[in-house]
Amino acid sequence: MKEKFTFWQTSGWGFSLLLVLPILAIFHTAIGQTDSVFAHLMQTVMATYTLNTVLLVCGTLLLALLFGVPSAWIMAMCRIPGERVLQWSLVLPLAMPGYIIGYIYTDWFDYAGPVQIFLRDVFGWQSVHDYWFPSIRSLGGACIVLALVLYPYVYLLARAAFMEQSASLLQSARLLRCSPWDSFRRISLPLARPSIAVGLSLVAMETLGDFGTVSYFAVNTLTTAVYDTWLGYSNLNAAAKISAIMLLVIFVLISAERFSRRKQKLFQREFEHGDDMRYVLTGAKKWLALGWCWGLVAAAFLFPLGQLSYYAWHYFAESWTPEFEQYSLNSLVVSLLAAVVAVTVALVVNFYRRLDYRHRSVVPLRMASLGYAVPGTVLAIGVMIPLTKADHLINDVMIHFDWGRPGLILSGTMFALIFAFVVRFAAVAIGSVESSLAKIPPSLDMASKTMGFAAFPMLRRVHFPLIRRGCLIAGLLVFIESMKELNAALLLRPFNFETLATYVFNFASDEQLELAALPAILLVIVGLIPLVMVNRSLEQTH
Repeated sequence: MKEKFTFWQTSGWGFSLLLVLPILAIFHTAIGQTDSVFAHLMQTVMATYTLNTVLLVCGTLLLALLFGVPSAWIMAMCRIPGERVLQWSLVLPLAMPGYIIGYIYTDWFDYAGPVQIFLRDVFGWQSVHDYWFPSIRSLGGACIVLALVLYPYVYLLARAAFMEQSASLLQSARLLRCSPWDSFRRISLPLARPSIAVGLSLVAMETLGDFGTVSYFAVNTLTTAVYDTWLGYSNLNAAAKISAIMLLVIFVLISAERFSRRKQKLFQREFEHGDDMRYVLTGAKKWLALGWCWGLVAAAFLFPLGQLSYYAWHYFAESWTPEFEQYSLNSLVVSLLAAVVAVTVALVVNFYRRLDYRHRSVVPLRMASLGYAVPGTVLAIGVMIPLTKADHLINDVMIHFDWGRPGLILSGTMFALIFAFVVRFAAVAIGSVESSLAKIPPSLDMASKTMGFAAFPMLRRVHFPLIRRGCLIAGLLVFIESMKELNAALLLRPFNFETLATYVFNFASDEQLELAALPAILLVIVGLIPLVMVNRSLEQTH
């Protein structure tokens, strides 16, 4: 039994160190000697990139707060027609990649788009000098697009927080004749603040790591600086330094959010069964609430999906090509392998934690989950550094023994892409498996040991059948996230290798959105699966 435990201990720590290796590699490379490229960037454009990044994150957070919190409060605290459909429809924009929304909105609102053409026809304007129209390809346009696809993070967490608030508090507010606005401002909002803060931190991290939208809108941020420094200047050291700056910003954001509520403790009772303290909206308030919520759904999901469907229908023959089939297969294979590896890692680190009750056993669990907070572009840098050095070492050894030069077998193949996906999304699998294992009582472990089961047979015959559903969900979530990942795929894909995400990005960047519509719809459909699962879990909970 001691040997078996040593195996799980070694495996748990080994996997966690492998997954945290890219982050360590970024900081190790960043503290190296500063070269001329990074010094030049610091003297010329880094201040602009940093300012744009700060403005982009702040603008997106404000808009996500404006979009997410009112809609969450309406769905949790008000009774309106069609609320059952609307409550999950508001989550749908999360399935739409931000860069796709950006391409569609640019197509609509540019000078040659239908909106401005309509305005010129109606008012008789002849040229751009006759009127003013806000530019969609701007920092403000990028904030709006990202907020439209990311506000569901705030909506989901805020809605859950509103639904869990004590009925007695709301009843007391009504007895004191508080208006709905006073009840929201003085009771509901302060109690939901921790959940809203978590949602905003997720929005901030996603915004900070976005590349597709800001690249298309020509907004230079730290993420585009990493991409341009690596591929444009071929300078991995400078790219690592910028990546380290971004990681420090992310860690500061997470730490600040946790520090701000370090002493806050909330004790409240959920709604009793049968309690319905929701406000019944009538008249103008009802139509205003419906217009606000359905307007968000239409602007962020229904209208863009309708445009994609129109393009896919009219350009189906040109879109369904052997390349589309091959790239779909590439995404399927890479995402499936990443899901299998991520679930395996999740099982190992979680089962080691279950076998070892000491506090130190939770460290591998948390270390293996750090990659989820790292933007894909930054993570690609961290993955490439150790894999390139490993390739050089392997080639040196092979040459020393006259076995030939194998080439870039790690950094130049699918291995790099799969490794990046596992590092990025292992936290998703670890969380799902952890919650499933937590539901198994320790008495089953004791009974298994009494019957003479070693660690591995106990996992295979006792635990795994009970957590099989959680493992399937974990694998599904990692598979879907890997299918949609663009940033890491753009930088780590091998030569002549495309995924669906990079395939869509390349077409849309070349102003050929019509040919990208069919694979984009496939990505959206895949992205809808976890949203349906999340909404069903919310309905079962409440």
